[in-house]
Amino acid sequence: MPPRKPDPHTVRAALDAQLIAAGEPPYDGPERLEHLLGALVAAVLRAYDADRGMERDAVRLAVRHLLDRLAAQAPGRSVEVRVPPYAAVQCVEGPRHTRGTPPNVIELAPRTWLDLAAGRMTWADALMLPTTSASGPRADLSPYLPLT
Repeated sequence: MPPRKPDPHTVRAALDAQLIAAGEPPYDGPERLEHLLGALVAAVLRAYDADRGMERDAVRLAVRHLLDRLAAQAPGRSVEVRVPPYAAVQCVEGPRHTRGTPPNVIELAPRTWLDLAAGRMTWADALMLPTTSASGPRADLSPYLPLT
């Protein structure tokens, strides 16, 4: 199943809200969806770094966007990657899971996931954090990271 495309107007509204909450001017770049999503991820990461107002919709859209990119880059259904409370995807080729709790589960905090996907943290470093759990023989994202 291909990832759903977010509405550009929704992304733009979340991006501007995040920028304003972090004390930055509204976005004035290209209006293409891929540019908006890139700017959104960057704005959320800057806000985390500065410990400034995090906009829930902005974080949710940034997390979802990067999870969708992971699923596109590593198609399959053998690993479930969860970033509560925002989103989860199944990815990585291998035995397909159909019922109950998947045997390969990775759960990450939103900031940890964003840092990993953006290449600001290694998989090994993420596993050392209490905000990361990985279980199962296929629960290793290192071959697929960073995404951006």
